[in-house]
Amino acid sequence: MASRVFQSSLSLSKIPELWRDTSALKGAFEEGDLSAVAAKLQTTLHLLENARLDIGITGGTGSGKSTFVNTIRGLGDEDPKSAYTGVVEMTVGPTPYAHPKYPNVIIWDLPGISTPTFQAEKYLQRVLPARYDFFIIITSQSFTAHHAQLAREILQLGKRFYLIRSEVDVDIAASRSRRPSTFSEERVLSQIREDCWRRLEAGGLKDPKVFLLSMFELGKYDFHLLEEVMAKDLESHKRHVLLLAMPAISEPVLERKAASLWQLIWLVAAVACGVNPSPMPGVQDVACDLHILIDSLEGYRRSFSLDKDSLVTLAGQTGQPLHKILEAARGPKTVTEALVVELLGQACRDASAFTQELLNVPVLGTLATCGLSFATIYQMLRTSLDKAVKDAESAASGLPRQLRPRAPGEIRSMIPALSLDQLEVAAKDWEDTALGLMPSLAIAPTFPALNPHSNQ
Repeated sequence: MASRVFQSSLSLSKIPELWRDTSALKGAFEEGDLSAVAAKLQTTLHLLENARLDIGITGGTGSGKSTFVNTIRGLGDEDPKSAYTGVVEMTVGPTPYAHPKYPNVIIWDLPGISTPTFQAEKYLQRVLPARYDFFIIITSQSFTAHHAQLAREILQLGKRFYLIRSEVDVDIAASRSRRPSTFSEERVLSQIREDCWRRLEAGGLKDPKVFLLSMFELGKYDFHLLEEVMAKDLESHKRHVLLLAMPAISEPVLERKAASLWQLIWLVAAVACGVNPSPMPGVQDVACDLHILIDSLEGYRRSFSLDKDSLVTLAGQTGQPLHKILEAARGPKTVTEALVVELLGQACRDASAFTQELLNVPVLGTLATCGLSFATIYQMLRTSLDKAVKDAESAASGLPRQLRPRAPGEIRSMIPALSLDQLEVAAKDWEDTALGLMPSLAIAPTFPALNPHSNQ
């Protein structure tokens, strides 16, 4: 299995080569060479979406680490592709499990650390720490000196780790049963955190951050905080694939997924109308590569777990009745050519005014050669992403409802409308992503202000 996993990875070493001559890219935009620009953007988009991410999961015997390997991949313990689980140690060596939807995301189930003779240095030599982007250390009871020792050794290697206290739902249920009249969930959680901090600090860790989880109700407690911190700590290209692969089980997780996909809308639109475009039947003056758009819409639904198998798993993770989740996720279960053409036709009616504005921006002359195509695709992708987010949020809550307002810096407005200001924000997002993709370059591709009236 490991050989298949490694064959599926895609090296990012080629990315700097694509952008070494940044003046050529800018020149292609200014000269109206859309095919040259689109080809470069298509390659970079492919590399971005297929960045390799390796996560090492370790902990004590019976801590739930193998169950966590399954849960974050959207699988139950009885799924044929699941990691083996049990009350005794089942993992004898580092075992890779590819994400079923994103094979470039590899979750490694590592051997347990509960042996009396455990030595962190020898353990890390055994599991080859260089291969992992970060580690997750799990315990279902109190943290021990072994956990702290391992965390310290990981830090010395320059790697990140995240500490999880699992089975907090079991502790809460036990406390409620023993003290029904004085029970307080908040107090139980606070006591668990304080015990974790005290033991880890006694083991030599300063200011340890611990995340409280239930493996069987992942949407409760601290999972969204864990996902937020993991994403923040990663480089931009790996952050994107992490966000796509994480289970869509809470509103904060959904928002970060949507924000990451939102950044790429204008990029996908430029590629779709610049690479192998064909006229769309019934949609006047719109030409594009239909397969690129089908892949994008399928990607939205895949990332938000809107296929039936994912919705069944979601019901188990959130505790919501399956019939309510299936009713809430009202979007199409499959994406067909006919559906995409229909969506393009709907978007085309709102895109003509934006196309006229586009023609007045010299640096966007390249996109303007697409005429209505770019604006229509951009509009269609925005609307489709908005719909997928709402369907996923409704499914996660079990009840259809509008997205709550978002603060600046979170996900931007998904209202289906177009303007140069919005496109300028999207281009700036792309520029930030490009910088993240190319940390070794002093200069990343930049684009002049898209607003012709801007003083910049």
